[in-house]
Amino acid sequence: MSSLSLIEWTEGGTTHSARWRSESGAPPPQHVVVADDRITADAAYRLASAGTALLWRGDFQNARQLLQAMARRIDRKPRQGAAQTPDPATAFQRYRQAQARRARTLGMLLLPFDGDYQVPLRRAPDVRQACSAAYGPAPDAHEHFVTSLRELLGLIGAHEWRKKGVAIPALGARIYPHYGVFAPIRGEYVDLVATAPLPPACKLAFDIGTGSGVLAAVLARRGIARVAATDQDPRALACAADNMERLALTGQVELVAVDLFPAGRAPLIVCNPPWIPYSASSPLERAVFDPDSRMLMGFLGGLADHLEPGGEGWLILSDLAEHLGLRTRTELLSAVDAAGLKVIGRQDVRPHHPRVADVADPLHAARAKEVTSLWRLALR
Repeated sequence: MSSLSLIEWTEGGTTHSARWRSESGAPPPQHVVVADDRITADAAYRLASAGTALLWRGDFQNARQLLQAMARRIDRKPRQGAAQTPDPATAFQRYRQAQARRARTLGMLLLPFDGDYQVPLRRAPDVRQACSAAYGPAPDAHEHFVTSLRELLGLIGAHEWRKKGVAIPALGARIYPHYGVFAPIRGEYVDLVATAPLPPACKLAFDIGTGSGVLAAVLARRGIARVAATDQDPRALACAADNMERLALTGQVELVAVDLFPAGRAPLIVCNPPWIPYSASSPLERAVFDPDSRMLMGFLGGLADHLEPGGEGWLILSDLAEHLGLRTRTELLSAVDAAGLKVIGRQDVRPHHPRVADVADPLHAARAKEVTSLWRLALR
């Protein structure tokens, strides 16, 4: 169970309680009312916006429709006044605040669960496999719990990705992401690692923060005899192990549970840290947001102690943070220099994900300029 907190509500004149589960780390709502198919979307939206959660007792499919209706009310465009366009950093902060409010409000529509991961509602789907994949084996059929419909839909979506996988052309195969592990759906950074020139006679590489294991697999398929792939997240390590087994690479890729670097030195060390130096609002966002650039600076700061003479460190990094006003190129290059490193080459690629062309995206101006780079670093 991700949380041992209890959620309480009154139903039929009696106080009830159940375990509260939230993978995002959200606290249990303090005010809960029982709701069913009779509630209107406007009423549900008003209650949720005011911090009152709705424990659903109606038809499951109607709950999904209600959630969509609440989302439409949140996403209505406010009338634009004569205010000036904010600077990129302010626009990003407002965007994150709006995202947090949206998640908080939509997270107020709750579902009951039996301990064996069944949802005791009319027309509820069988979600036992999706829940088991994310939460682990069901604890007890009699231990009921409550979570948000929004979280359940996230579990279902993640389980579909895990079943069908993500095609990786550089591998000629698929990577199967687990729940809570970043899916390699942006292939441009994978292609950079697949095409950059390897250091001469490179037989060993470190992949720092391996996640799904996709970059470790690419390095192994390029002929590197041994890849030490590190991560401190048990979910990521389990996911990477699953993918290495599927790809028949367990003999080449060693998974190491450690923060950043394994012991020893290597002629090639690769890292694709989270690209945006901003606080993560949930554990699931840590693949995207790197508060205070902790992982980026940790990689740069430790690289000199783990590179073999003549070796290279590959830093795969988007410049989106620069266009958002969250980091400057000067700050990045100063960190490289302070770590006793130098840039010996760089390969760039423009992303091709759908948001680049989405002019309705609040961050479109920054995304339209984004470039992802593989920085080739060496000891000075």
